[in-house]
Amino acid sequence: MKNLPGVTRARKKDGTVYYRSSITIQSKHISLGSFDSANKAGQAYREASQIIRDRKYQLDDYSDSFALDFTKFVILLNFRNSGIYFKTPIYLQSGFFYYYLSPDHFLIFDREDLFFYANHKLQTRGGYYFICDYGSQYNILSRYGIKNYARKGIDYIFVNQNEYDFRYENIKVINEYMGVSKISREGQVLYECVIHIRGNYLIGRYQDKHIAAVAYNKAVDLLAANGIDKKYIKNYIHAYSPAQYHQIYEKISIPDKIRDYTQK
Repeated sequence: MKNLPGVTRARKKDGTVYYRSSITIQSKHISLGSFDSANKAGQAYREASQIIRDRKYQLDDYSDSFALDFTKFVILLNFRNSGIYFKTPIYLQSGFFYYYLSPDHFLIFDREDLFFYANHKLQTRGGYYFICDYGSQYNILSRYGIKNYARKGIDYIFVNQNEYDFRYENIKVINEYMGVSKISREGQVLYECVIHIRGNYLIGRYQDKHIAAVAYNKAVDLLAANGIDKKYIKNYIHAYSPAQYHQIYEKISIPDKIRDYTQK
């Protein structure tokens, strides 16, 4: 192998040879990735050098011809422009930042989330964005108090209609409880409680969303007592103490069609 700057030769456990590429900027050693050839590793080093030292390239300049993967490309551009190094593909703006998933797909977050996303890799699957942490996966919407069962456009909305904008001011929670929806009837705001068995069954309409959430839980309990083995997610009502919850639970009346429902 000819002497290429930033390139070192290494072997995998099975003896396969590969090449590591890295660059040192301002006493910081930055890995650029592993490659199957010395030429690709050397190309990655040259691209990184052009980004940092020659101040060449902007985000829109990335293409498949680069040896650097897109994540490294974003990291280096941000480091060059902000002076701050992150291990994740964050690009800082004034008051917010972009987290890039691909050249044409990025999410927007508030600066107060910077430390979190600088230390957690964001992933996407089936339109959901999630973080893997200590062996578990969780939806990033949970950071906004939005449950996994929540429905976009019904239980929560993006205020500016940009569903890639996850700044706190842009996410509005409408319905925080399972089975509960905020409605307007004759100018009055109510909370409609519905449970799905084989079709939707109306439990009731209430003036308080917490009471509606308790009603949903009671309906679940009655169905379970009748042998309905569907796995419903019950609500955790943080607004009540156990004594208050029990008092409200006992007072709530559940319609006979739900109370008497049996497996058919």
